[in-house]
Amino acid sequence: MVEDDESMRHATRVHLEKEGYETTAAFDVPHALDILKTSPHDLVITDLNLPGPSGLELLKSIRAEYPDTMVIVITGYGTVETAVDAMKCGAYDYLAKPVHPYELKTLVNRALERRKLIEEVRTLRGTIDQKFGFENIIGRSPALMQVLDSAARVAQTDVTVLVLGETGTGKELLAKAIHVNSPRHERPFVTINCGAIPRDLLESELFGYVKGAFTGALNHKKGKVEMADGGTIFLDEIGEMPLDLQVRLLRLIQEREIEKVGAPVPVQVDVRIIAATHRNLQELVADHTFRDDLYYRLSVVPITLPPLRTRVEDIPEFVVTFFRLSTQKHNRPTLSLPQALIPYFSRYQWPGNIRQLQNAIERMVVLCPREEIAVSDLPEFLMTQGSAETAQPDPQFAEGMTLDRAERSIILQALRQCNWNQAKAARQLGLTRKILVRLLAKHGIRRDDATSAVTATG
Repeated sequence: MVEDDESMRHATRVHLEKEGYETTAAFDVPHALDILKTSPHDLVITDLNLPGPSGLELLKSIRAEYPDTMVIVITGYGTVETAVDAMKCGAYDYLAKPVHPYELKTLVNRALERRKLIEEVRTLRGTIDQKFGFENIIGRSPALMQVLDSAARVAQTDVTVLVLGETGTGKELLAKAIHVNSPRHERPFVTINCGAIPRDLLESELFGYVKGAFTGALNHKKGKVEMADGGTIFLDEIGEMPLDLQVRLLRLIQEREIEKVGAPVPVQVDVRIIAATHRNLQELVADHTFRDDLYYRLSVVPITLPPLRTRVEDIPEFVVTFFRLSTQKHNRPTLSLPQALIPYFSRYQWPGNIRQLQNAIERMVVLCPREEIAVSDLPEFLMTQGSAETAQPDPQFAEGMTLDRAERSIILQALRQCNWNQAKAARQLGLTRKILVRLLAKHGIRRDDATSAVTATG
């Protein structure tokens, strides 16, 4: 509270403290600025008519040095001209003297709620940027770096982008990153999966409808395109879109307008279009199931995401990241993943790409009964891949071998390679010695089993 009238300054401070606010009082602008230097405040209430520098000058200083601090000004003499000037300079609102305690309380509450909202929006935007920014897309392989370089360049423009790639390669994540790094980042990013919505619903989902357009249309409804106005519409699985709707989409690209179902006139929209598909659109064009003019409109800048099998050097980072996120999600902070198990993941081809890898790790985290992931906890399809750093596939492996038998065989392989040194074998398997001993008991493995294994394979 900045007020040169001591009685008013004291009365206002007492009133605010009764409402639960921590308050500080200053009698002029230099005093107020000294306080703000050492103790940042959420809100400043200042009289405009002060001795020396005015409250308006204080407001300008606060806006320049403490932009997050809200300011309410108090004006006297029954005029509001100076208060209007203060609002133009960034004041949240004003009160005219005499100040009524209820009006003051209400305005203070509103100002602090506004400040809280601004902070929440900033935090949310930072979270979104952190989650979807290019720098946070996992991997540093040359194939990915080339994609991200192209995406970063195109993000600053407003051209239509076509993201190509197999299922599970992260096409939507890349589209979000392009949007977040574009001039449209403060406007909506709206997604619609063209292959997941029935044909008779896709038109109304995309373009909306007016009341009475069809049975059940009891109110007007905005479509996804109109909801994205000013921002980006992401059309996932564009190759599944029916031919008649492709004509409507072509008009959107060319004319920047849409026709709602049942509407007599078109609606102007301003959206950026990013489309994606795992299908070969050129083949669909040749088969006459995708319009060639729409294909050329969409593929102004085509970007192809490489499959995970061509990014082997990125797999360890994916494994570590997904494992950390999954243990957090499922509240298993003490669960660990030995480094020795990573090669199992790197040797697999991952036909389902990143999504398959993420699902496999999450399933492993949920089902593991111990505090450390063991070979036996890996998905069965990884077990058959072996590991460059651990045991090689046993010659006794046969199609249809159970997981228990595979685990027993791998443990015997490790014991043979380590000359029955349990501590060394445990390290090679990515286990603690205590867990290995427990597994030896579980499978009934004795030293003569290891010796016979050496003889059988020697």
